[in-house]
Amino acid sequence: MTIHPAGTHDIVVGIDPARDWHLALAWAADEAQRRRLPLRLVLAVPPRHDTHHVDDTPGRTAQRRTGSDKLERACIWVRDRHPEVAVTGDLLGGFPAPVLGGAAREARMIVLGSRHLSRTAEFFSAGSIVVPITAQAHCPVVVVGDAEHISQQPPYVVAGTDGSASATAALALAFDEADLRGAALRVVCVWQPPLIMLDDEEVALRAQRTLLSEATAGLSEKYPDVHVTHEVITGHPVEELARAAEHALAVVVGRRGRGGYTGMRIGSVVHGLLHRAHCPVITVPTG
Repeated sequence: MTIHPAGTHDIVVGIDPARDWHLALAWAADEAQRRRLPLRLVLAVPPRHDTHHVDDTPGRTAQRRTGSDKLERACIWVRDRHPEVAVTGDLLGGFPAPVLGGAAREARMIVLGSRHLSRTAEFFSAGSIVVPITAQAHCPVVVVGDAEHISQQPPYVVAGTDGSASATAALALAFDEADLRGAALRVVCVWQPPLIMLDDEEVALRAQRTLLSEATAGLSEKYPDVHVTHEVITGHPVEELARAAEHALAVVVGRRGRGGYTGMRIGSVVHGLLHRAHCPVITVPTG
C-alpha cells in the first residue's frame, strides 16, 4: 500500500470500515478508468477517546490494523477490476469528515458511499460524512447509495438546472459524464408556480425552455456526440428530479457551497436528492 499526498489529478474515495464499500469503489474505479486518473483511497481512524494525547491503546492498534487490512483489500479489488488504474491507499488518524475534507482539498473528485442514515442521525453522528463533505468540498462530490442503472437502454444522465452559476458548472460536468459513457443527457428544469402569477403560465414555461436552450448551446457544440433533450417540468424540484433520474446512470446538480448550502437546510434540493434519488448523485460547486 503506497502513501502519497493528495493531488489535483486524484479521484479520492472515502472507505468506511463500518459498511460495505464495494458499490462506491466500483463507481470510482470505473470513473478513474474512463478519465485515466489515479485513485486514492482514504480511511480515517477516529480517536477512541476525547483527548489530545497520542492514542496508542491496544484497541487503537487493533483498529488501525483492521483499517489497514481493509485498505489493502480495497486496493487489490480495484487492481483486479481495472489493472491499468493506479490506486493507492492512505490510513489517516482523525474523524472521517475533516480527514476526507482535507484529503480532497485539491482532488479532482471525491466519491462517498451512503449509509442512508435518517436526517437526524446524519447530522449528529460523528461518522457521518455525506452532508459535511457535500456542503464544504471544493470539487465535485459523488454520493453512491445505489448503482448506476446500466440496463436502461438507451443509457442517460440527468442534469438539473435553474440558470444559476452552480447549475452552469453542473451542466458542464453532466455533458462530460454523458460523453464519457456514450449516454444521452436529459437536462431538466423544474418550475414551481409562484403563489401569485404575474404572467401567463405558458409565458413562464416558454421562458424556462429558452433558458435551457441558451444554457446548453455552447456545450452541445463542444460535445456533438451527446444527444440532449430539454425538459421543463412543473412540480417540486426534489421529487421531479428524482423521478426523472429513476433509471439514470447519475443525476448531476449544482451546489452553492459555503455561501449557500450549509448542510443544515433540510429543504434544499441537494439534501433532498441525497435521500430520495436511487442512482449516484453528483453535486458540483460553482467555479
